[in-house]
Amino acid sequence: MKQLIIPNEIVTVDSNDRILYDHALLIENGHIKQILPLDEFNKESFEVEVHDFSTLTLIPGFVQTHVHLCQTLFRGLADDLELLDWLQLRIFPYENAHTTESLSIAAKLGINELQLGGTTTILDMGTVNHQEVIFDELIKSDMRAIAGKCLIDKNNLFPDFKETTDKSLRTTYELAKEYHDKTSKIKYGFSPRFVLSCSEELLMESYEMRKDFDGAMYHTHSSENRSEVEEVRKLTGRENIQYFNDIGLLSDHTVLAHCIHVNNDELSSLKNSSTRVAHCPSSNLKLGSGIANIPQYLDNGISVSLGADGAPCNNELNIFTEMRLASLIQKPIHGPTTMDAKTVFRLSNIEGAKALNLSSQVGSIEVGKKADLVFIDLNKTTNPYNETDESIYSSLVYSADRTHVEHVMIDGEFVVKNGKSENYDEDELLSEAKTQLKKLLENLAI
Repeated sequence: MKQLIIPNEIVTVDSNDRILYDHALLIENGHIKQILPLDEFNKESFEVEVHDFSTLTLIPGFVQTHVHLCQTLFRGLADDLELLDWLQLRIFPYENAHTTESLSIAAKLGINELQLGGTTTILDMGTVNHQEVIFDELIKSDMRAIAGKCLIDKNNLFPDFKETTDKSLRTTYELAKEYHDKTSKIKYGFSPRFVLSCSEELLMESYEMRKDFDGAMYHTHSSENRSEVEEVRKLTGRENIQYFNDIGLLSDHTVLAHCIHVNNDELSSLKNSSTRVAHCPSSNLKLGSGIANIPQYLDNGISVSLGADGAPCNNELNIFTEMRLASLIQKPIHGPTTMDAKTVFRLSNIEGAKALNLSSQVGSIEVGKKADLVFIDLNKTTNPYNETDESIYSSLVYSADRTHVEHVMIDGEFVVKNGKSENYDEDELLSEAKTQLKKLLENLAI
C-alpha cells in the first residue's frame, strides 16, 4: 500500500535547505517515492492511504550520535558530580549491577523517550554485560541504530566492572557477527569506553575488527573533562586525541563523544582524518565538563552532530533541548550571530546522518531516502503566527519541544501516533521500571 502524506510544510534539509509549501510525499515500501506539488497528485489513479496532516510541519527524523540506553534507569541517581566521581561512585556500580531484566527496561525506557521526541536513528554505547538485550529491544522497537557492547579491560575507578582483553574482544566480535545487518536498521558500533578504561591492545584490536563489517562504526569518549585529560596525559604522555591519532584510531568511521578540551594540533588531526565529533551540551554542562568550541570545529569543516548522552548526566533524552543549548551556550563566547537556528537544526538530522555514513538513507526528506519522518505541531509553540522560512527554523530550535511531536515514522511505519507510542504502554513501563530499579538498588545498597 502506498501512502500519501499531506503536511502544512516540508522542511527538507536538502542541499538547498528548501522548505516546501503545498507539497505532498508519496511513500512506497518504506521509501520516499515522490515529492510533488499537492495538485499534481491524482489520488484516484492508484491505491493510496492518505494521511492529512495539513496542520503539521514535516521534518526529517532526528539522528542522535551519542546515547547510553543502558543508563536510562539511573536518571536522577547520579546528580551533581564531576565526571570521574560520577563514574566511580554511581555509573560503573550501577551498570555492573544490571541484570537482563533491568537492562531490558532501561533500553525500553530510553527508546520510548527518544521516539516520542522524534529521534529515529541513534549511535548507542552499550554496557559490558548482556548487550544482546539492547539489540533485541532495538529490533523489536524498529529503531534505526548503530550499537555495540561497551569494552572495558581495566578499571581503577571500579575494578569489578571490567573483563579480560581476550573476552572483551571475543564477545564484541561475536555480537557483531550476530547483529550487524541482522535487520536493515541495525549496524554494529565497536565501543571502547575511553582511554582510562581500555588497554592499547583493546583500543587497537577493536578498531581493526570494525573493518570486517561494512558500515560499522568506532565509538568512544574523548577529552570530556580536565581531570580525565590530565590522567590520559600521565598514562600516555600525550593529549587524548593525539594519542588516538598516534595509534591509528581516527577516521571517517570514528565518532568521538564530547571533545571539549582539545588543542590546535588535535583539531588538525580531527580535520585531516575526517573524524566525527558528537556534541552533548546538556551533559557537558551538568557534569561541569566545559563547553566544546563547536563554531571552531564547523569553521574547520569538522563533522559535528548532537547527542543527549545518558539520562543520568542530562537528565533527559530530548533533542530539542540539545539544539537550543548548542546554540545558546556559544553566543556569549562567539557572539549572537554564531550557531544560528538553521545551522543547529542541520546538526540534529543530516549532519548526524553524515557522521554515521547514513546520509544516503536518512537525515533529509528527499526522493529515494527512507521515510524516517517527524510531524510537529508548531501551532503549539510560542511563535505560531509568523510563518516565514526563517521563523520555522527559529520555532524548531528555540520554541519547539518533544511535547509538540505528534507522529513519528521509521521506514514509513508509525512508531508514534497522536503523541503515543505504538510500541510501548507507558503505565507498564513505569511499573516495571520501579520494580527493577528497586531490585538493583537493594542489591547494591548504595
